[in-house]
Amino acid sequence: MLKKLICTLLLLTVFVCGCGKSKPKNDLENITQRGKIIVGVRDDTKPFGYRDINGTLQGYDIDMAKAIARDIFGDEAAVEFVPVNASNRISKLNSHKVDILIATMSITNQRQLVVDFSVPYHVAGQAMLVKTGSDITALKQLNNRKVIIIYGSTGEMSIRRNVPDAVITGYRNYRDGFNALKNGEADAMIADDTILLNLALDDDTVKILPRRYSREPYAVAFRRGGGADSLRERVNFLINNMLATGRLEKMQKKWGIK
Repeated sequence: MLKKLICTLLLLTVFVCGCGKSKPKNDLENITQRGKIIVGVRDDTKPFGYRDINGTLQGYDIDMAKAIARDIFGDEAAVEFVPVNASNRISKLNSHKVDILIATMSITNQRQLVVDFSVPYHVAGQAMLVKTGSDITALKQLNNRKVIIIYGSTGEMSIRRNVPDAVITGYRNYRDGFNALKNGEADAMIADDTILLNLALDDDTVKILPRRYSREPYAVAFRRGGGADSLRERVNFLINNMLATGRLEKMQKKWGIK
C-alpha cells in the first residue's frame, strides 16, 4: 500500500511540474509580445547605416528595419536600433542583445556556421580605394604593402587569402580606416564598393579602382537553432514581395546604391 502511495505521489509531482512549464516562445512570438523588434545596425557605413547632423540613424539598412517593423506591427516606429560593428555584431545577436542584424552583412560559408540568413536584399562587391596618383592598379600589387581593412569584414578574409604578404592594418569602423588612408598611413583600403563610394564622394585625393573582387550579397542575420525560423520566413516573404513590387529598387535608388 505504501509503495502504491509513493508511486502515485511521484506521478502526481511529474504531472504538476509538467503542466507548470509553458512552451518556449519562438523569436517572432517574443518580438510580437514585446511590441517592438530590436535590430543591430551600423552607424558608420553611409548610405546603409549612419547618423545625420542631428544624430538620427538613417540609411538603406535603417529603412529595411523599419519595413520589417511595419510588416510585423503595422508601425515602422516599433523598432529599437542597437549600433554594432563588424567584429561584435554576431556576438550581440547570439547573446540576445538584438533580435536580428541588418548591418551590411554579406552571406559567407563561414558565417553560415554560426548564424542563419535571409534572402539577399542587396548585392555589393569588394573594391580597392587608393590615393590619387598611386601606382597600384591590381590586388596582386599589395604584397609587402600596407592595406587597411575593417576587422571582421569579408575584406579582411579576402586579403589574407589572396595577398598573404600584405601588411594588414585593421580598424573597427570605416571612417577611421578612410582617414588613415588619406593621412598616408597605408597604400590601399579594401571594402565593399558602395561604402567606399560614399566615403570618397567629392574627394579628389582618393580614387576607387574599377575592378570588383567579389560578389557580396547582403542579408538579414538571425540566430540559429530553429527559434528564428518563423521570423526568417516572414522577413524572406517581405523581401521577396518588395523585390517583386519594385519597392526594393525604389529604396535602393533613394540611397544611391542602384
